[in-house]
Amino acid sequence: MNVAFFLKNSAGKAPLKTAIVSGERHLSYEELDERSSRLAGAMRSSGLEPGQRVAILFLNSHYYPETYFAALKAGLVAVLVNTRLAAPEIAYVIGNSEADALFYGPEFEDIVTEIRADMPMVKLFVSPRSSAGFGALDYDDFLSGGERLSECEPAGEDTPCQILYTSGTTGRPKGAVITHGGLVWNFFNTILAREDLPGQNLLIIGPLFHSAGLNNQMTIHIGLGGTCFLMPKFEPEAVLRTIQDEKIGVMVAAPAVYNLLMQHPSAGRYDRGSVIHLTSGADKLLMETKRKILSFFPGIRGIYNVYGLTEATATVTILKAKDSLRKGDSVGKPAPFLQVRVVDDQDRPLPPGQVGELACKGPVVMQGYFRNPEATRGAIRDGWLHTGDLARMDEEGYFYIVDRKKDMLVSGGENIYPREVEEVLYTHPEISDAAVVGMPDATWGECVKAFVVRKPGSRLDAEAVIEYCRTKLASYKKPKTVEFLDVIPRSASGKALKNQLRDRK
Repeated sequence: MNVAFFLKNSAGKAPLKTAIVSGERHLSYEELDERSSRLAGAMRSSGLEPGQRVAILFLNSHYYPETYFAALKAGLVAVLVNTRLAAPEIAYVIGNSEADALFYGPEFEDIVTEIRADMPMVKLFVSPRSSAGFGALDYDDFLSGGERLSECEPAGEDTPCQILYTSGTTGRPKGAVITHGGLVWNFFNTILAREDLPGQNLLIIGPLFHSAGLNNQMTIHIGLGGTCFLMPKFEPEAVLRTIQDEKIGVMVAAPAVYNLLMQHPSAGRYDRGSVIHLTSGADKLLMETKRKILSFFPGIRGIYNVYGLTEATATVTILKAKDSLRKGDSVGKPAPFLQVRVVDDQDRPLPPGQVGELACKGPVVMQGYFRNPEATRGAIRDGWLHTGDLARMDEEGYFYIVDRKKDMLVSGGENIYPREVEEVLYTHPEISDAAVVGMPDATWGECVKAFVVRKPGSRLDAEAVIEYCRTKLASYKKPKTVEFLDVIPRSASGKALKNQLRDRK
């Protein structure tokens, strides 16, 4: 089944209901279906054939769902380009994916012009209000000139739908090929485990080039006939105002985003009572943060905690809201149509309580990395996707993420998990954000270094931070050094960019 069916189905049931709100632009389901069908027809008329790739470089706006669903209807593969990348990185992603067309926002006109010579394979450039001198076409002119594509191109379970690029923290980004079947299975996995309801108002804060924003938020709520409010960028007060004015019922964000909302000086002036369904993902949700969120949003009775990754389309495990406090920092149980286990270095399943690598198997697992069989073989073995995350399972079958496998450090022969130290740092009343990495140490091999963001007005010093950790952790786990920052560098999904922290001198 072509994933664009979710849009066509909702448009048939409630054509006049608002599907997308992007600033002043409101699109009904009928309008979104019609415009994306015309755009699909224009894509095909331009010479693009099913299976070819279309790169999408937009900030969150109505252009994104239009272009994305148009590509799917036309049988094309959507290449989702991270808008935060530098020009050479964007050129690499578009070149590596062998994209035949690029649809981009006017904000990226200068970047696209700069890298045009590095993308000889791209034959079609389309952008709103384009002034590029290399023949880029105007988006609305291109769309209006298309003959409406009345039916979606047929798609089988194994038909590629998306290429999403990993963050590249361990080298060049790799393009995970996600199929139409994987997205359909993820749809049912997520709505069953996360208990999503039809017709709700959803605020999308995260970028749509990320699997969480596109696959676990917009696609699901389009399929459920909801209204998606798109934020082009994260601005705490704008988010709070939108929650109040638009009576937002559903929110999904990383813990860092919730922390920034709660710490905003104007937060108390806005009504947040409309939010009744709240999800956290992308990074570990600490108990201290969880309790604050439960107080900050009076309409929720718990928090859904999702663990997932790009290579598994989006969802792997979900902790239901009712278990928020009972299961603490667990990421819940496996999605309904997915097998999950913890394995040792020989891929042997481990019993409850033991720490090993999390692996999963099922129809949501990527087809592989685009044009990269070696990396694919390293990630998928005997059908099991190896996530690179260290985890344990308890006796009731609930999973707990311990840390990234590559982030674990060994000091004097002892394993240290940075997340354990971070959780302690987050409980300090004068710390607003923190990240922990391992650094080379001549005596112990590695040592703990903490990067800390102080709350406004705090005079906290390094010695006080180290002493605080010493009282709550084994001595070998406490930071040896502390560096204070104005902000922790994070990815678009909210994860701390620890490679950048390790590179600091």
